[in-house]
Amino acid sequence: MKFIYLISIVVMEIFGFISGFVTKNGVKEYIETTKKPFLTPPNSTFPIVWSILFALMGISIARIFKKPKSFERKKAIFIFILQLFFNFLWTIIFFNLKKYKLAFIIILLLIALIIYMIYLFKKVDKISAKIQIPYLLWVCFATYLNFMIMILN
Repeated sequence: MKFIYLISIVVMEIFGFISGFVTKNGVKEYIETTKKPFLTPPNSTFPIVWSILFALMGISIARIFKKPKSFERKKAIFIFILQLFFNFLWTIIFFNLKKYKLAFIIILLLIALIIYMIYLFKKVDKISAKIQIPYLLWVCFATYLNFMIMILN
């Protein structure tokens, strides 16, 4: 049963790798040409933070999968997948398309989905919900960056 943790973490890290791969050219151009706000962390920070967050997401969703089947569990898994879609969508719109206003709307929706996911996770497994809090906080910080980049550019 512990094998599910390894599988979930690997799947989430692959998701992160694919997201990074799809946007690597956009990220490179973003780094070189975009005006960034004062609180922007060094570029090397992002892959480290995201690797940790994806590992935490993997642990969290594995805990949810281990719980008995129920409507709440099924709904939590669906919202988890939906928020991952919006996470991926945001990276493409922000980095590749440089549509900062649209990206800002999407990241606000992503925050709402993450909050709802945490709420649903709490009904199924309280620890899984708590494990998602760093992700929520990081996306809130990314929302600030998105907003400021939208203003500056």
